[in-house]
Amino acid sequence: MANDPGSLRTALGRVRFLGSAKSGTHHAWHMRVTSVALVPLSILFVWLVASLVGKDYNAVRAMFADRFMPATVMILFIATSAYHMMLGMQTIIEDYVHNEIVKTWSIMGNLLFSIMVGFAGLFAVLKLSLT
Repeated sequence: MANDPGSLRTALGRVRFLGSAKSGTHHAWHMRVTSVALVPLSILFVWLVASLVGKDYNAVRAMFADRFMPATVMILFIATSAYHMMLGMQTIIEDYVHNEIVKTWSIMGNLLFSIMVGFAGLFAVLKLSLT
C-alpha cells in the first residue's frame, strides 16, 4: 500500500504521515480536546442556568459576585464553546467553499464572529460578577 502507484502522496509524505496541508491533525486534535472539555462544562452550565431560573436580577448578580465557581464555569464554557464553534465552522468552510477569495473572507468573518461572540459572553459574565 505504501508503494501504491495510484497514490498521490509523495515518498516523504508517506514517511512522515503528513497530509497535504500538514496541519489537519493539529486542527482535529483541538476539535476533540474542546469537545471533551465541553462535556462536563455543558453539564455544569445547564445545571447553573437551571438553578437560576425564576430568580431576579439582583439574586443572580449576588450569586455571581459572592461565589467564585459560577463565573469560572461560565467563562470556561463560553471561551471553550466559542473556540470549538470557530474550529467547526472553519472546517465546514474549508470543505465546502471552493472559491478561494470567498473562502478566505469567510474564514476571516468566522474568526471575527467567534471573537465577538466570545467577548460579548465574557463581558456579560464579568459585568455580572464584578458589579
